[in-house]
Amino acid sequence: MTRIIAGFAGSLSLAVPKSGTRPTSDRVREAIFSALESRGGLDGDRVLDLYAGSGALGLESASRGASHVVLVERNQAAARVAKANAAIVTRAAPSGLAPTIEVSTSTVAGYLAASRGEFDVVFLDPPYDVGETELGEALTALVPRLAADAVVLVERSSRSPEPEWPEGLVPTRDRSYGETTLWWAARA
Repeated sequence: MTRIIAGFAGSLSLAVPKSGTRPTSDRVREAIFSALESRGGLDGDRVLDLYAGSGALGLESASRGASHVVLVERNQAAARVAKANAAIVTRAAPSGLAPTIEVSTSTVAGYLAASRGEFDVVFLDPPYDVGETELGEALTALVPRLAADAVVLVERSSRSPEPEWPEGLVPTRDRSYGETTLWWAARA
């Protein structure tokens, strides 16, 4: 089990798929959301959680004020867990203030090719076996979907190289937490 750290759904437990995903640790999620709070928070933001797994990153965003969250997960079992978790978070929202949470059971490439919305915050936490080429293609396809002041976060193994940033994204910082490295970028 993992949990929502803060916001209206703070302390709610989330289910985690039995296999095929690698949940972000509480320590790393706390670091991520502390950094996002320091940039002004998530109030009203549109958030995209690619390779969502249980949906913990996107759902934490919803709990902290994001107005619209999309969880993209191609694994059917993980997508079912994400949908159940999204329902729990939605039910915890104050009356009349529930964020819109969508779960898309598609590949990241398929979702980005079909999407027409813009996002303020994007999380990419691919399985470690997703290669650098596939990650680079996802980042390239993501650029047209980014709002002017968007923030992009890539979570990878500390043994992985820095992502190949496409034109339109500028790396802003990186931090390592044990076996995990967070790479931050902004819209150019």
